[in-house]
Amino acid sequence: MAALVECVPNFSEGRDLAFVKAICNAIRAVSGVKLLSAEPDKDYNRTVVTFVGGPADVVEAAFLATKTAAERIDMTRHTGEHPRIGATDVVPFIPVSGVTMQECVELARLYGRRVGEELGIPVYLYEEAATRPERRNLAAIRKGEYEGLASKLRDPAWQPDFGAPVFNARSGATVTGARMFLIAYNVNLKTDNQEIAHEIALRIRESGRVKKDGQGNVVVSAAGQKATVPGTLKAVKAMGVLLEAHHIAQVSINLVDFQVTPPHVAFEEVRRQAAELGVTVTGSEIVGLTPKEALLMAGRYYAPGVTEEARLIDAAVEHLGLSQLDRFDPARKIIEFQLS
Repeated sequence: MAALVECVPNFSEGRDLAFVKAICNAIRAVSGVKLLSAEPDKDYNRTVVTFVGGPADVVEAAFLATKTAAERIDMTRHTGEHPRIGATDVVPFIPVSGVTMQECVELARLYGRRVGEELGIPVYLYEEAATRPERRNLAAIRKGEYEGLASKLRDPAWQPDFGAPVFNARSGATVTGARMFLIAYNVNLKTDNQEIAHEIALRIRESGRVKKDGQGNVVVSAAGQKATVPGTLKAVKAMGVLLEAHHIAQVSINLVDFQVTPPHVAFEEVRRQAAELGVTVTGSEIVGLTPKEALLMAGRYYAPGVTEEARLIDAAVEHLGLSQLDRFDPARKIIEFQLS
């Protein structure tokens, strides 16, 4: 079986289509990779790119894309709805076939070292490549975002894994690592109230929320740790955002293990929580690619008794409202179809 690695870099630019074209050209310049998708989002001001290839070729393409982003993105001027810490915000390496997670960890290290040494961008390792427990979670590394990065780099506890601990005002920092396949899945609400979306995110995400007593004070354990109330869904990260272009709020979700919590389970739980808050769910979207099995699972839930693959996928697209904001094309959005 040929070694195949997926890479899904996120760039802090989603409004300049010339930038998106330049990033795609940089990736296509490496003959051993296949560009699967590039999805810019104006509200998030972010572009998610997906490509696959052999291990060495994927690292080369990721580096060239990062170099292009460093040349074209000025973080001192960046604004957007999505949390970010740099021009090339996060670069995960994901095993697809014939390659182990540990090998992807080594790819992240190779990439990170090049970015730190050749581009002068501080690099942090996360998830399976993390060098310490508090850096496994991307949100922990991003805390304070780009605006707080200069002070973060002065903190001995937050020295980068690669590159000098010097603030790069133009490019910020980059996070890289290795992880399992993640589905970026967003659920749309019939409201433009971002606070409602945020409340739903707190209710469903695995990390939950900080626990408070009857007087509204944060509950602290004997060890001095803040107590939390877990959310209703496992292997889920979530936050509330406002999509100004569509005048709707959205529960932005990362399904870090779709076998634990698949899209339809997240969708129905958001619907349930939204109903308690007097809001309806109107549809959803998948950013980037999805494994076929995630949609087949949804199809079996919404169309019990149906066995034909195409009909199951159609049922999933219909019931999840995946074409509400942009037409969902299975040939373009399902990773197995892209690789066939």
